[in-house]
Amino acid sequence: MALALGAASLCAQQAGPSASIRSVPATLITGGIEVDGVLDEPLWRDSPKIGELVQRIPNSGAQASERTEVTILYDKANLYIGVMCYDSEPNKVLAAQMTRDSTMNTDDRVELLLDTFHDRTNAFYFATNPNGAFVDGLIFANGETNNDWDAIWNVRARRHDKGWSAEFAIPFKSLNFPPDGAVWGFNIARHIQRKLEEARWTAVSFQTRFQQVSEAGEITGLQNLEQGLSLDVRPFVAQRYIHREPGGEDTILGKGGLDLFYNITPNLRLTSTFNTDFGETEVDDRQINLTRFSIFFPEKRTFFLQDAGVFNFATTGITQPGGVPPNGAAIFPFFSRRIGIIDGQEVPIDYGVKLTGKVGRTEVGILNVNTRDNALAGGTNLFAARIRQNFWQQSYIGAIVTGGNPGERLDSSMLGADMRLATAHFLGGDQNFLVNAWGLKSNNQGVHGKDAAYGFGAAFPNDRYQAQVEWREIQENFDPALGFVQRSNVRMWSAGFSFNPRPKEQKLGVQQMFHDFFYRRFTRIDNGQVETWNINATIFDWHFQSGDSVHSIMDLNPTYERLFEPFEISPGVVLPPGEYRFTPFRFSFASAQKRKLQGNFGLTVGNFWSGTAKTVTTGLRYQLPPRFAISLTTNQTFASLPQGNFVARILSSTIDFALSPLLTFRNLVQFDNRSGNLGLQSRVRWTIAPGNDLFFVFGQGWVQELDERGGLDFRVRDVRLATKLQYTFRF
Repeated sequence: MALALGAASLCAQQAGPSASIRSVPATLITGGIEVDGVLDEPLWRDSPKIGELVQRIPNSGAQASERTEVTILYDKANLYIGVMCYDSEPNKVLAAQMTRDSTMNTDDRVELLLDTFHDRTNAFYFATNPNGAFVDGLIFANGETNNDWDAIWNVRARRHDKGWSAEFAIPFKSLNFPPDGAVWGFNIARHIQRKLEEARWTAVSFQTRFQQVSEAGEITGLQNLEQGLSLDVRPFVAQRYIHREPGGEDTILGKGGLDLFYNITPNLRLTSTFNTDFGETEVDDRQINLTRFSIFFPEKRTFFLQDAGVFNFATTGITQPGGVPPNGAAIFPFFSRRIGIIDGQEVPIDYGVKLTGKVGRTEVGILNVNTRDNALAGGTNLFAARIRQNFWQQSYIGAIVTGGNPGERLDSSMLGADMRLATAHFLGGDQNFLVNAWGLKSNNQGVHGKDAAYGFGAAFPNDRYQAQVEWREIQENFDPALGFVQRSNVRMWSAGFSFNPRPKEQKLGVQQMFHDFFYRRFTRIDNGQVETWNINATIFDWHFQSGDSVHSIMDLNPTYERLFEPFEISPGVVLPPGEYRFTPFRFSFASAQKRKLQGNFGLTVGNFWSGTAKTVTTGLRYQLPPRFAISLTTNQTFASLPQGNFVARILSSTIDFALSPLLTFRNLVQFDNRSGNLGLQSRVRWTIAPGNDLFFVFGQGWVQELDERGGLDFRVRDVRLATKLQYTFRF
């Protein structure tokens, strides 16, 4: 009944946008602008500003502690945004990141969104810091993000005795927009990291996230914008050298390829790739699976990441608060890592074609990829299509279909439908509320029946209070060949509540306190017995004004597991069928990320399955902004069980060096004792000019083996070197 009343109220709140919307005209210019981060041209000085930014954090609605001036200019080819960030203590401005698409949570920064269709649902995202780092992405479904999208644009930043300034130049050829759309949605935010302060142009309530496009203001007066032919041609040449041990086998491969990007209409984009190469892709982070269910590795390949958000489905629409683990029943109806990768090995792709964009308020995504016949799999054609009809401000109804099986010559397909109802003005206020429902059915050759999955959920995701409830059923034969399913033959329901007050007087220097209580239960479909239940109770999670945080002090996690068959949790350690009850306790601490030397520590101790275990996580990072940073992280579980003892250990280290935002070096070293593999990847990216990149990637792997004396030694397993040069021609 409460869920129905909430949905009814949600529908009533979506008749139109909020009453007051900030609006500013963009200024048309004819003179040239040099993008150097110095706003000293008369065009910047004399053009009108958009108005003051207003605090969101720590004091919503208050005057910002430092003044920010924003100017919006445009000519036929580019949108220019100049941001002057005044600072009374310019020597305390923080900026450590330079790498493209780096996480800038530790830095002073400016971020902006452009809702070019003014649909209050989707937007382009751009950000930078005082180092001039390039960060861009896509926002879709009024808050979901794809930060792996890369556009061709330019930004420069400059520090000075009044603070710092940034100068954005965004070509209209890099954006999709209707030719007659003179009004765009727009918002901008400035973060002052040492004060943990955020100021925005619009949408300054605590519970409104910056990515909520529906709460943005407007840019007006945009006219006679030129997109040219809307065609980008990007040829590339790539080379790989591979040396394998034992045997000393050497392989040298070289090839050329082509990527094409064409806007069929201002809002429909065709992307195609031929003789595709992914040699520049970063390696996966190591994981050791101590559960009975599949673990998830995110997509990192550029072709599949571009415009990937259109394929997102309602199964991922409700996320857990930061201190609560994921629901353990993840479903991705379409998961692009199933294409071109089998058992961790690359399968060559002959060509891929993708159509993404909008027709009116209808979003579409169509993908077709042909993989080459090789030793891992026969040549296969793989297909996915998604459609989503938007209505009101934040709601949609959609469908998805996939076809093909990447690993076997079997007929496979999947069909699904989903719906989302959401508002940022629940019960007439400024509260967020959403309801979603979905259903999926897989069709695999030789499998009949029990091949569906469906569910629904509701969430109240706000700053002070959060609540959610979710139910889903995953039948035992549900298996989308181009998707990801974490577990099957279960019914899951979960419910949770969070209370996150912000002390008005900020006593003890506390910025916000988090308290969570979540319950989750899995029941087997075939026999009706409970398979898993667990409680996550966060009693103490304080974030301080200093940036330090005590994430947990003796958090409780009572857990029940029933094994219906033996479970090998570690090689040689097999848990017998039966019931298990255990309660681990958690503690974790993290120092402020603004410091040159940062650290975090986490400890989980207590009962674990049939015995006890201790999990220790540590992290240490030292940085010399803005060019150098080194980090070391560990994740180790020490388990003592009647069936045997084991240690699961992952060690990793990164060394980052940047000569400029356009030339960066990244080194990643990883080891896990489950596989005994030690790996190194060194990656250089040189952006010669926006859209033109040169990559050098060196990798070496070692395997841990017993030597002749019975000790452990590392032997070289392989050496890899890849280079790739890509150049973009714009028409």
